[in-house]
Amino acid sequence: MCTNGVNTQQLKDTVEMIDAQIALSRRWTHKMYHLAENGAMDASAKKLKAIQAMLDDVRSEFEELQDIIERDDSNSGVQVELV
Repeated sequence: MCTNGVNTQQLKDTVEMIDAQIALSRRWTHKMYHLAENGAMDASAKKLKAIQAMLDDVRSEFEELQDIIERDDSNSGVQVELV
């Protein structure tokens, strides 16, 4: 539904697409971490591990954003009635 000029479903869908992209980046970072770790590239592996944690945090923020969008949408005061 459109709330205050914002198509909330489109907003939710866009957030999901961004989250999916971040999830893909996180998976590739995890694979790179194992490559570096197995190759005894300790400094690189450590940095990749830190990046994984940051991407996990970003995904958590997007999950929280989805909940906020839901609350904002339900509190919009817009009601649809069948007439």
